[in-house]
Amino acid sequence: MPSKVLLINPSYSASYGGSKTSIVNPVAPTLGLATIAATALERGHQVEILDMSWRPYNYKLVREHILKGKPNIIGITATTPLMNQLRDMSVLIKDISKDIIVVGGGAHPSSLPEETLHESTLDAVFVGEADYSFADICDGKPFSEIPGLMYRDKDGKIKSTGLRKPIENLDDLPMPAWHLYNIKDYYRMSRLLARRLPIVMTEFSRGCVYKCDFCASKITLALGYRKKSPKRCAEEVKLMYSLGFREFWLTDDIFTSDQKWARSVCDAITETGVDMTWTCTNGIRVESADDDLFKSLRKSGCYRVAFGFESGNDAVLKSFGKGGKATVQQAKKAVEMARKTGIETIGYFLVGLSADTEESMNDTIEFARKLPLDMMKSGVAIAFPGTKMFNNYVDKGLIRSFDWDEYMIFSDKDLFAHEKLNFKTIQSYMTKFFRRCILFNPRFIFRRLIRGIRTGEFFWDVYYAVKFYSLPATASLVKSEYYSKERWPIYNFHKKPPKPANYQIVRKTNPRAESREEAHI
Repeated sequence: MPSKVLLINPSYSASYGGSKTSIVNPVAPTLGLATIAATALERGHQVEILDMSWRPYNYKLVREHILKGKPNIIGITATTPLMNQLRDMSVLIKDISKDIIVVGGGAHPSSLPEETLHESTLDAVFVGEADYSFADICDGKPFSEIPGLMYRDKDGKIKSTGLRKPIENLDDLPMPAWHLYNIKDYYRMSRLLARRLPIVMTEFSRGCVYKCDFCASKITLALGYRKKSPKRCAEEVKLMYSLGFREFWLTDDIFTSDQKWARSVCDAITETGVDMTWTCTNGIRVESADDDLFKSLRKSGCYRVAFGFESGNDAVLKSFGKGGKATVQQAKKAVEMARKTGIETIGYFLVGLSADTEESMNDTIEFARKLPLDMMKSGVAIAFPGTKMFNNYVDKGLIRSFDWDEYMIFSDKDLFAHEKLNFKTIQSYMTKFFRRCILFNPRFIFRRLIRGIRTGEFFWDVYYAVKFYSLPATASLVKSEYYSKERWPIYNFHKKPPKPANYQIVRKTNPRAESREEAHI
């Protein structure tokens, strides 16, 4: 008998708070839910998606959907700032019916699976890729027979089935179930982030071969690099367009690292003839910048690339795992190459990185101020669960708060004790970044003015500029109205610190490819 499934994406409102960056709250169909929904649909199950990303958390809306749809399986995805919503929903769902199977996945549950079960009333947590593990649950398989799970047995004991082998051939996956989203909801995206609405997310590859200490992507997608065929990528673009989407964000961690493959993907998209714009919003490595690659990107409809610069200090870059070819000098070259082909650029920066000092944060600010970027964003480096940074801070007893609502990169909360800096100092450099690099940066303002006139988005820029100027660099929490916070299960993290998360390494069958990959690590 087919399962009735409800998949839930929590609200992002609290994550962005009332800070300056709240003007770029990303509102797009969540790819993770679209991919696990696809495997469940492929096996004949009924699936509905409730996306609360663009509205405040509302437990009454959740309850309404459950009572109306009567699902027997509910899956909830969560990053760390959304974890408390997951906890609240788990209590709500079990109050509605103890028979509903409630499972959690995403970055936070996958990083802290045992702790997540202790903090919630979930029945199971996915560790790593959940595409087929979730479908197995929908099929009615016992938890004990499904790899990639941590679960409660009938006696309430927490058990693990170990890690599931990463999917080798991504082309084997069914097309993401984007059709389950109400496309009308995605006209809400900030016009600073999108040129054509509505917008959708996709992936052409999975994984990363680098070990930046503030990033936990390997926990869900493994350490390594797997790519879809250019033909499959082009088919996904055609499907997105046929569903009514007019722009897509590419979520890949290192899309352009294999330049030959990336150019082949761009060529395949161009050959479809589909008039769809797209962006490399998740960021590309600066050392992968190449004139021919940018030309292929532009021709295929990509009008913007983001670069994860993080720091303007080479010693800091090297210390957290982004050294080598990803230097400040190469970053400058990458921006110039992109601009030369007519591609817009975004720069992502962080203050308060593990190795940061006041001097290195000043370097970052001056570096960002001088780069000819079209847009830039900075946040406080947060030690998120699953990262090497988090594990290091836990080992040294530096974590001050395990209230997941406070874990947002624009928070004004003192979450941990930096080894070299106090939090007020880090906050002051966040404010300084926005003042020096955006508010009082004539060259940046002039570039935005010219861009706005050229693209016809001048009035949107004025609208968002007014909002930006009036908001603080960091902000207090936008509180959620919870169903039953007083009944959430409690886990004492200070008494029993979280264990470091495990990830799998994707092994290449081609020895030469594997040696190149391991050389990056």
